[in-house]
Amino acid sequence: MNGQIAEKTKNTEGWVCAKCDALLVPKKTLFAYMDMAFSHEALRCPVCGAVFITRGLADGKMAEVEQLMEDK
Repeated sequence: MNGQIAEKTKNTEGWVCAKCDALLVPKKTLFAYMDMAFSHEALRCPVCGAVFITRGLADGKMAEVEQLMEDK
């Protein structure tokens, strides 16, 4: 589906994996950047494990960790 990891379904509130067509589920996920790691609950595909990064996560926690590491 045009390289997208997930797309919003038209008739449900959930997100589905574009590869597996499985409903994404919230799961604690480990993220690593340079030598720093943090965990956060993110939507993941239960079949292939693809992670959907929300805009809030990207603009929030991930941007904060990136800035901390680049300032060092």
